[in-house]
Amino acid sequence: MMTESALISLEQKQTGAWQDVQGVFTDIDDTLTTDGAITPDALDALSALKAAGLHVVAITGRPVGWSEPFAQAWPVDAIVAENGSVAMVEHRTLYQEDAATRAAKFSRLQEVATCVLREVPGAVLASDSAGRETDIAVDHSEFSHLNESQIAQVVAVMRREGLNASVSSIHVNGWIGDHNKWQGACWITRTLFGRELQDETDRWVYVGDSTNDQLMFERLPHSVGVANIRRFEAELQHKPRYITQGERGAGFAEVARALLKDKGL
Repeated sequence: MMTESALISLEQKQTGAWQDVQGVFTDIDDTLTTDGAITPDALDALSALKAAGLHVVAITGRPVGWSEPFAQAWPVDAIVAENGSVAMVEHRTLYQEDAATRAAKFSRLQEVATCVLREVPGAVLASDSAGRETDIAVDHSEFSHLNESQIAQVVAVMRREGLNASVSSIHVNGWIGDHNKWQGACWITRTLFGRELQDETDRWVYVGDSTNDQLMFERLPHSVGVANIRRFEAELQHKPRYITQGERGAGFAEVARALLKDKGL
């Protein structure tokens, strides 16, 4: 668990520290992507990790509908979407809850979305909202801009109405239930690989860029923030162990190179 004020440069990582790592979890927006698209170096890094026999799982606040084509095209084992509640595994969609439960929660989420839009001046739903099944998202930096006070208002309304809320680099997400990035990571590790993530936290690297990655930073000792996480550094209660020199996709590629080097590949 890292709560110190200083972030250690990835270049200062002890050589060989990741030699026993078996997989990588990664955020998507502003971690794999730059200006909304995955960069060639990040895509090549994913391919290199998979070719080396490592597990690769993306975990995102993006909706399942948005994630589906990338789960089919990218060299990943799965994309866990909507902050842990649903996963795309090639052409399969896996849910943590049954259809009736999801439908009831969906109705409540739309009610809360209406409250947010009514009470927070300037708030708009994220452009990918049509693909969301288990959460709502308010845009703060992707196509619309909210200042820190407005973002805090959105979070406050969501929580007042009984939702969990987190802030990514582009959206404020709200949902009902106990799932989150960490719980979703544990679920998909158990579901796909038959293993308990909490028993092997030192066998995984996590890469992220924002405050909604803190649960993963807290629980995985081999955690890395790409350089653009500096934007949120003052707000992080739980910080990554390391920070890359490169931002976004270039930073992810830097992590992949360090991991493959430690494994002698």
